[in-house]
Amino acid sequence: MTKIGDRLLGLSLLVLALAYGWGSQQWPAPFGTHETVGPDTFPLLLAVALGITSLYLMVKPDPDNAWPNSRSALELLFAIGVLFAYAALIEVLGFIFTSLVAISLLSWRMGAPIKTTLIIATICSVGVFFIFNDLLSLPLPSGIFEVQ
Repeated sequence: MTKIGDRLLGLSLLVLALAYGWGSQQWPAPFGTHETVGPDTFPLLLAVALGITSLYLMVKPDPDNAWPNSRSALELLFAIGVLFAYAALIEVLGFIFTSLVAISLLSWRMGAPIKTTLIIATICSVGVFFIFNDLLSLPLPSGIFEVQ
């Protein structure tokens, strides 16, 4: 029965990959330029990778795949909830604060000590913000901490 479940999951992920790839092609090209690397490049690469892995899952399903126990399922639901909250709040609260909270919660649930979790989450969220916002000039949302 698990082989059928893997194949259905693979088919669902393949449909998602095709939809994601099609959606990535809907971005308008920058005015007056034709670039090989544009706003559609990274989403298209993700769609191709997802498509390849979903095909592999359909062709070669895991023969002894076991469903997680109730504790693991709750941990997975918690992680999914944190990621949905992250996506919903990143524009409002900003990248740094939202990333700090999400990284802290997920690391804590994986067993890291709270003090270490907060230190690493702070370094990661501020570091990634600095890299994208200042070095790469790819603005990330500042949220409530935006300086006017």
